[in-house]
Amino acid sequence: MTAVTDEGPGQSRGRARAQEPAPGRSPDGGAAPGEDPGHGQDRPPGGWDDGLIARRAATATDETAPDEAPPAVPEDDVRPQVEAYVPSGSPLSPRLDALRELVGLSRARLDRTALAEAGRVLDEAAARQRLSSRHTVVAIAGASGSGKSTLFNSLAGAQISESGLRRPTTSAPLACSWTDGAAGLLDRLAIPGRLRRRPQAGGTAADEALQGLVLVDLPDHDSAAAGHRDQVDRVLALVDAVIWVVDPEKYADAALHERYLRPLAGHAEVTFVVLNQIDRLPGEAADQVLDDLRRLLDEDGMALGEHGEPGATVLSLSALTGDGVGELRELLGRFVQDRTAATRRLSADVDAAAARLRPVYVAEGRPGLGEGAREEFTDRLAEAVGAAAAGQAAEREWRRNAGRACGTPWLRLWRWYESTRQPGGLDRGALTAPPEEHLTARQRVEQAVRTVADDAADGLPGPWAQAVREAAVHGAQGLPEALDELAGRAMGAGADGRDTDTVTDAAAKTGAGTGVRGGTGTGVRGGAGQAGQAHAGRGAKPPRPAWWPAAVLAQVAMTLLQIFGGLWLAGQIIGVLEPGLLTPALVMLAGIIGGPLVEWSCAAAARGPARRYGQEAERRLREAAAACGRARVLDPVAAELVRYREVRERFVAVTEFSTTGR
Repeated sequence: MTAVTDEGPGQSRGRARAQEPAPGRSPDGGAAPGEDPGHGQDRPPGGWDDGLIARRAATATDETAPDEAPPAVPEDDVRPQVEAYVPSGSPLSPRLDALRELVGLSRARLDRTALAEAGRVLDEAAARQRLSSRHTVVAIAGASGSGKSTLFNSLAGAQISESGLRRPTTSAPLACSWTDGAAGLLDRLAIPGRLRRRPQAGGTAADEALQGLVLVDLPDHDSAAAGHRDQVDRVLALVDAVIWVVDPEKYADAALHERYLRPLAGHAEVTFVVLNQIDRLPGEAADQVLDDLRRLLDEDGMALGEHGEPGATVLSLSALTGDGVGELRELLGRFVQDRTAATRRLSADVDAAAARLRPVYVAEGRPGLGEGAREEFTDRLAEAVGAAAAGQAAEREWRRNAGRACGTPWLRLWRWYESTRQPGGLDRGALTAPPEEHLTARQRVEQAVRTVADDAADGLPGPWAQAVREAAVHGAQGLPEALDELAGRAMGAGADGRDTDTVTDAAAKTGAGTGVRGGTGTGVRGGAGQAGQAHAGRGAKPPRPAWWPAAVLAQVAMTLLQIFGGLWLAGQIIGVLEPGLLTPALVMLAGIIGGPLVEWSCAAAARGPARRYGQEAERRLREAAAACGRARVLDPVAAELVRYREVRERFVAVTEFSTTGR
């Protein structure tokens, strides 16, 4: 494709200017050695300012017209080159602080690549804030043949950047600073001293308004040389604002819109889009092309600064004829004097970084552990440890002890006889549990952990949901064995009458450990029913109520009445005592009937205390299991949720004062 130039109808004038010796050139048209063709005469001190080279450069300078020579940067300038960056009351500083805290809190949870862009923004913001706030760095970018170098020269008022038919014309970024003190900014852009210029001093009001402007002419973004595109991408990431120069032929180029304008749509407030070469368009064609350009920018998502709304500045001009350049110069002057370009650029960079991080910080719904999930987890652990069965076994044990204490001697003798015939008695099967019950209990614990982890991670972004599940799984290691040990402690404490708070504290300490007995046991004693059987198997006896001694005394009295009545009758039968069967028979009958009556009364009276004792045993075991599960699973999960809420608050602080609506 034939390259489009800036000459148009005024090409004769352009050729006439091209025949004149430009600053930094020898009379025969050759470029001064040591610098790029067409670039001016600003030479760093002590580099190549002696001998034949210096004399040729001086000759070219003397032959250049005074009104066309861009003044060199004074070598004896002793004014400070860097002025501290002074924020203008914008919310950028708290946003950067929040982003820095966000990155710090997320390093252990997110992949390094996910935080790379945010880290780059923080580094570049710190670097920019250390440099001059009096200067605004504006880059002129565009495709080959768009006329950006011509516009650069027109704004500078001198032939600084080479323009012509040869492509690519600009091979390296060229800077023009309207005021001193921009050395640090240009060093950051890696623009060497031989490519730094000063504009033509005009002394007009427009030139005064441009004080503080640092204009950078970039190579073509669509250059055939890959190194040129790399330089464009590098500088565009560092400048405060960009002037995109498009021409009627390439304003809709997909490479421009897809690679630059669309990704940088959030930087609309620091973006100028200039339709150049309108002198080549007849009649109303310029307005039609400009309207179509606005349409494309709107499709790219870039806000347009119209009707007083913030956004990109779009205008048309002809850098060759000067039509519209004055308007651009005026807009640039107001833009530079506002001195907020750097802040707005950095704020847009923060918005872009936050938009990339949004999928890993914004949750769907309200994730967390509710009371329902906690109660369900506790119920599952209580079921796995057999808390209900333990309570029922404790109730039966309490009633059995009441029967032993308040029962008739003859019944107690019979029970003793039965126990001697079957060694181990009722407690025989409590010492072991079937293997399938062990497996069932462990599965119940694992299912409880998975359920509570899924409930807590529901709605969380991927990395944080994974962190919650890992915390739950890691804490569950050794949990069945810990519950097994705590079941024994809880039942032992209840049987011995110790304070149940001690058991709860022990549960918390056991739960906070790294695993009970290395996590190699079968765990939870086989599940429901086994905890109660284990309690019975240890032979522990529940405490006796205060009325038991009276009941025992009454039972002893009934037994004595039976013995006394029986001896009385025996004495009458053998003739030792006077006959009279009625009285001793009544006494003996009272003892025989009273004994079972006392036993039945004690059994009825023991139902309430026995039930309360069983409920207390169930509560102790349930609380012990809950404390262990809370220390091992719920607390680590809650800690991950707290960390997520902290980073979520930091992310909200980063996006709260967004100026791009992102």
